[in-house]
This record gives sequence, C-alpha cells and structure tokens, in this order.
Amino acid sequence: MKNKYLQLVMAGSVLVSSSLYAQEKPGKFIDRDNMNLSVKAGDDFVEYSNGPWVRKNPIPAKETRWGAFNQLRDFNINAIKTILDETKGTKAAAGSVERRVADFYAAAMDSLAIEKLGYTPIQADLQHIAGLQFKSQIVTEIARMRSTGAGSPLFGFYIGQDRKNVEKMVPQLGQGGTSLPDRDYYLKNDARSVKIQEAFKKYVATLFTLTGTPEAQAKANAETVFQLEKKLAEAQMGHVEMRDPYKTYNKFAFADFNQKTPAFNWALTFQDFGTSAPDSILVGAPKFFETVNKLLIETPVETWKTYLTWNLLRGSAGYLSSPFVKASFAYSQVLSGQKVQAPRWQRMSAMTDGTLGELLGQLYVAKYFKPEAKARMVELVANLRKAFAVRINKLDWMSAETKEKALAKLNAFTPKIGYPDKWKNYDGLEISANEYYGNIRRAGAWGFQENLAQLGKPVDRSKWGMTPPTVNAYYSPVMNEIVFPAGILQFPFFAADADDAINYGGIGAVIGHEMSHGFDDSGSQYDKDGTLRNWWTKDDLAKFKARTELLGKQFDAYTVQDTIHVNGKLTMGENIGDLGGLNMAYEAFKMTKQGKSTKKIDGFSPDQRFFLAWAQVWRGSSLPETEAQQVLTDPHSPNQYRTIGAPVNMDAWYKAFDVKPGDKLYKKPEDRIKIW
Repeated sequence: MKNKYLQLVMAGSVLVSSSLYAQEKPGKFIDRDNMNLSVKAGDDFVEYSNGPWVRKNPIPAKETRWGAFNQLRDFNINAIKTILDETKGTKAAAGSVERRVADFYAAAMDSLAIEKLGYTPIQADLQHIAGLQFKSQIVTEIARMRSTGAGSPLFGFYIGQDRKNVEKMVPQLGQGGTSLPDRDYYLKNDARSVKIQEAFKKYVATLFTLTGTPEAQAKANAETVFQLEKKLAEAQMGHVEMRDPYKTYNKFAFADFNQKTPAFNWALTFQDFGTSAPDSILVGAPKFFETVNKLLIETPVETWKTYLTWNLLRGSAGYLSSPFVKASFAYSQVLSGQKVQAPRWQRMSAMTDGTLGELLGQLYVAKYFKPEAKARMVELVANLRKAFAVRINKLDWMSAETKEKALAKLNAFTPKIGYPDKWKNYDGLEISANEYYGNIRRAGAWGFQENLAQLGKPVDRSKWGMTPPTVNAYYSPVMNEIVFPAGILQFPFFAADADDAINYGGIGAVIGHEMSHGFDDSGSQYDKDGTLRNWWTKDDLAKFKARTELLGKQFDAYTVQDTIHVNGKLTMGENIGDLGGLNMAYEAFKMTKQGKSTKKIDGFSPDQRFFLAWAQVWRGSSLPETEAQQVLTDPHSPNQYRTIGAPVNMDAWYKAFDVKPGDKLYKKPEDRIKIW
C-alpha cells in the first residue's frame, strides 16, 4: 500500500502489547534492565541503551527483524484481528463498513475454498495471454492487465500532481518491469547476487510448473524471463539517481512522447485504460522507455507472452492455493532469511488493512484511538514548529533572504493526525464473502480506476497515503504536509502519562523528522506551495550541500556484515531527517518545565531520558539477509546507526552522558555536523 506520488518516510515504529507496556511502567518508561550500564555511552551508545534488550528479544521465526517498530506493529495487527474477529457473523446491512470488512476477511480466511480452486481463478487470463499472436497485442494486454488488476508489467503508471504545477493532476510514467528488489541483483555476479538469481529462476519455473507447464519448458521460461528483465534492469536508473526530483521530471507533449516511443502506441493504451489521451505526460526515466520501445520491436512475441504470463503468476501467487503461496515464501526466504511464514490470520489481517484500509480504519480508530491523543499531538506539532522556527532563525550559515523563504515553507506545513477527516467509501467496489481472489482483482481494478479518475480533476488534499493502523509517518513534498497515522501514536513513541523527555525523544523526534524532510536534500528543492522550484540563494545552497556531503561521509563509514557499507547518498534524506528532527525535538523539549530542570527520574537526568527515549525507538536487530538487502535498497539507515548517527553530532548528547575525547564515539566540536 504505497501511494506512488507521496514520499513515504520513517522505516517503522513501535507499539507494545499490554504486558510489555506494563513491563516498562515500573521504570517510568526507561527500564534499566534493558540497558548495559557497565558500558560507557560514549563508547557504544547502542549497547549502553539497548544491548540487554536486544539479547533478551531474539528475532521471532516469522519475522525478518525485531525491535520497537515490530513490537508495535505486532500489537496493531493483533488489534486488527480482534476487530475482524468481532465482525464474524455480523448482522450489519449489506454495503455497511462492518459487512464489507467482514466479508473480505471471511473470504481471505476461507482456506478450504481457496485450496479447492487451485489456480482456476487465473485460468482465463492464462488462456488469453497464450492466444496473443501479434506485437500490437502485447501492448494492449499490458494495458488490460493493469486496468483489470491482473498486474503492472513493464512500467509504472499513475495520476499524480505535476511537481512544477501542483494544482494539476497529470499522468506519470515510471521505469519498472523487473521482479527482483533492485537492478543490481541482475547486474552483479558476487556470490549473494548469484544465489538470489538462482532462487528467482527456481521460483519462476515453479510457478509455471504449477500451472501445467512441463518442467523443461518451465526452466526455459525462467531463463527467458530473467534475461528480459536483466535488459530492463540495465536500462533503469539507480536508486540514488532516482532521488533527484529534477532528473525524474521530464515533461513531454503527448504527441512528442508517442513519436519517441511509437511501439507503445500511447493513444491506444490510454484508450484501453478507459480515458482519452492527455495533452502532456510526465516521464521519470525517458531513456528507459526508449530502450523498452526498442525491446518491444526486436523481442519475439513468444518471449513477451512468457514475460506477461510470469507477471500474472507473480501478481497472483499469494492469493491462490498453498503450493503457490509456499513457492512465493520459499523465494522470499532467500532474500530475507525469514524462518517461517507468518500465520494466515496475520497475513490476511494485513491484507484487509492494505485493501480496505479506510473502512477497517474507521473501526480501528473507534476502538483504539483516543481523542486526547490527537489533541496532545496537535500541541506537540505546534511546539515542534516553533522550535524549528527558532533553529532556522539561529542558523549561522544561512542568509536572511533564504531564512525568510524557509520560514514561509515551515509555516505552510499542513499536519494530518490520526485519520482522515473524510473517509474513502470505496463506492462501486464489490466485496464477496466467498471469493478471495475475486476481491483482490476487483480491488486492484477499482483502485486503478479511482486513480485514473483524478486526471484533470482538482487536487484532493484530504487524501491520505497511509491507513490509520499504520505504524509509520510521512512527508509529502508536493502537498507540503506531514502525516501521522493513529498506529504510531503509542508507546514508545507516545504515551499520555509519560514525562516530556519520553514524548519529545520519541514522537517529538518523529514529528521533527517529518518536518525535516521538507528541508532534506530532496524536499528542500520544493517551495512552500509544494512546487519543484528553487528558493535558495546560490551561496546558501552551496553551504547546505557541503554540510550534507559531510553527513553522507559519516554514514558511508558505517558497515553491516563486517564489510557492506551503508550508502550515505541513498540514505541522505532520512539521515538529514533524523539529525534535524532530533535537534528540533530537543529544542522544543528545552522549552518545557522538565526540559529546563535537572531533576532525575530513576537516576537519569531529563536530557539523558530524552536521548534514551530516542535510542529505544531504534532498538532491535535484523537477519543478515535482510540487513544486506536493506543497505542496497532501503533509503533508511540500519537502526543501530540511526541510534547514534544524530546524537554524535549534538553537543547536548556529549554533555548528558559525559562523552569525552578518547571515547569511541567522540567527535571534536568542530567536526560535529549541524544542518538544521
């Protein structure tokens, strides 16, 4: 569930079960039993703050990582299950929120019916693809699959705001077409990459075999798919390059782009989508489409049919009978290292949230989100905004001219807290209590048409890119909004009865993080209206980039699995978010009564509690396979480096824990990076 035109941030979050929450209370939210006080904070802040907790909380077999975010997500998925279990046998009227949610979940949990069907739900699609004969039919089939919820082969497509004219909704095309998590998995030949390539080919062959393809042909099909996707990967831009909003902003007159890539026949494609051709179109990676245009001309029809069949199988496998589901999990195990699959109820609860999130969200908010939590968040957001304004005004590297523009952008932020003011009602989406795959397909088709209907319409600023139970938060540069779903507004991020140090070191830093995304290396290129437009003086921009480069070098030096380096450029936005957010939260904390005092709680000063609250948000561990994949594909740094990455640049952290020269994490005052 990812709205493609929103920049989603914050890798996760923490909520704890009631028993764990009770465990934290005797220590006033900081439990010494979870800390290793024999280690100096200045030598190893991760071990000092969380070492024993990590050792006492190994990664469960059904997980790929475990920490505060995962605990909170675990709590929330159990909360969702409680809600869904309560809908069983509901007498609610047809079409009501309760009935539609209940019917979707009932169909998803009816494993006997799903097993009986095998792969029959996709047989008609398989036959349709098998009957294709001409190149022109390939492009038509790609459009049909997208508009009917069968898959999204070859490229990305959505209707979103024009970054240089944000009141206009326009069609946007992005690179795509590959199955592996990153283009490098196709292009590298190191041992880990080769292992993943072989697992992928085995997965492709297995799904073909499960639908009746002879084993030898299935293996040949797998090689065909891999080689075609490798060509697509070679044409794609890398993750770091994709972070540049100007490089991915390429506006074409529709006729000109159609002429540049005639094999796509875009006018016909839009007609097949169910709409007329627009005047102009935004293209994220024009060279990718030029390469694919050539591939459409040169590649045999049979190869494309194999590729489209694979896309159908890949997109459907998780919703079919157990052999398909098991094959999918076996492949994902190689990528992530996960030991066992999550129980069906958990997967189907998450699927219900992902498919009908704003129906389920209404039930979730009514049961689990208190109005006082929203009121407190409104107050915290206001306090963080004030603190950020103070920090901007105090910057010694920025001119008054640019400060004025930065403050204007900050004041224009729109906060969204808890849940939408206007709920999505999914009008026209048919949900059956007896047809799981059918529900998924109809939901996919409905979602496509809902997005397509925005073409030429006014921008709907009430929309959310996350569902209420989500343990996450995001900043949208084109909306210039910060969004905090109800799911994250719980301990250890937030607790109504916690002292300010805990809430400011937790949710306060999250709020600051999201605000800082408006001023990170990418978000800072958008102005107060959300328009991709420079508002910096040349000199100030050069100073900003010099400081971000220093932060990039700091994170480049961090490693996982002994030798795999964090990518400071890929993670730059999140690292700036953490550094700015924690500084901002600390500034706001120092405005509170507790922040101004030195009174200890359980032996810890207010400042120590603030930084320990930050640290416990990021406590946790990951499986080696997951960690290696994260470094390659995830714009967030590994948790252990989020724990220390910002504090080691803050004078207050040094003072709070008496960090001195000679300590392993010590940085000279002149080397501490200060941006926002």
